[in-house]
Amino acid sequence: MRVLIVVLAVIALGAGATAYALRAPDSVSVAVEAGPVELVSGRLVFVDEVSGRVASVPLSSPGGPRRVSSLSCKRFYTAAGKGLCLADASGPLPGSAAVFVDRSLAERRRVEVSGVPNRAKLSADGRMASWTTFVTGDSYAQAGTFSTRTAILDTETEVYASNIEGTRVEGMKLANDRNFWGVTFTPDDRTYYATLSTAGKTYLIQGDAAEESAKALRENAECPSLSPDGRRVAFKKRVPGDGARPWRQHVLDLTTMVETPLAETRGIDDQVVWLDNDTIAYGLPGEGIWAVQANGEGAPRQLVPHASSPSVVVG
Repeated sequence: MRVLIVVLAVIALGAGATAYALRAPDSVSVAVEAGPVELVSGRLVFVDEVSGRVASVPLSSPGGPRRVSSLSCKRFYTAAGKGLCLADASGPLPGSAAVFVDRSLAERRRVEVSGVPNRAKLSADGRMASWTTFVTGDSYAQAGTFSTRTAILDTETEVYASNIEGTRVEGMKLANDRNFWGVTFTPDDRTYYATLSTAGKTYLIQGDAAEESAKALRENAECPSLSPDGRRVAFKKRVPGDGARPWRQHVLDLTTMVETPLAETRGIDDQVVWLDNDTIAYGLPGEGIWAVQANGEGAPRQLVPHASSPSVVVG
């Protein structure tokens, strides 16, 4: 996966409470209210781009004052009252850490991993976890380029695949440059969808975490995200346009295999999340978190300014 530009961007990268301004060196300010950040229903959780910390707002009022925690992450995802924080490693050497937190964002376990943080995901019940990092040094990678490492961890059985590049893909002889990223789980805690990149092409795959096998569903699809009802997958597709972000978000009906381009025409380099079965949300660098209808209609709308990595707390 030739993602030098993206990686460099990543690296560079109570009632009546009185709101105050949290300011960054560039004078960006956001309204912040006092109170804990907890993984409770009805909250939209995200990474605050001013502080780099996990924050939240009411889903009913996403543009209002936010609560900001002390937990620093590059990517964050929540499910079933649990959280997965993909952060820079705390030591002097470069690397990442997958940090598992509880409902109050208290750390429960930590897995040290190589590379620069990129994607993080939990299954709906919080049992299965996956994360992707950018790395250098793979034998097939040309000098100055990057590849990916994607891990899957079953937190119940403790089965841990630190790199799923050994996954067998039916009917395909994979080149040495194969990369996998952007995992999204189905409710059975075994099946997942992800991106496969090999020989200059990308594919949407359906994988089996237990069998370490997969099958390709279609070409030109990246960073899938499964809808809450399990019937559709949102993904980014390469289209003619912006050379830096040449993608447009689409939604694929898994029954009919018909894909629908969404009303958002800007290049979205993100693994989107579903707010519900009708709406997806995503981050735009420097422009905050936005939402758009999943049926291709309507117009994009901003939810939260100066924010990224959205995740909605359900249940």
